[in-house]
Amino acid sequence: MGFSIALIIFSGLLMMLVLMHKGKGGGLSDMFGGGMQSSVGGSSVAERNLDRITVVVGLIWFACIVALGIMMKLDS
Repeated sequence: MGFSIALIIFSGLLMMLVLMHKGKGGGLSDMFGGGMQSSVGGSSVAERNLDRITVVVGLIWFACIVALGIMMKLDS
């Protein structure tokens, strides 16, 4: 039960973090107007921190899925 709640929380958090990223261009972000901004050569500290936080939350999300799969396998 605890992993199910954690999965729901981390899924929502991961979705919010991904949506906060700036479009890099060349993908779906161009289709919706994200490619109109001029890109600067380097990333800001905030963008790099957002990248790191997104990766950590994604890894925790993946760990929750694996843990739920193992628990379901052991229950049956």
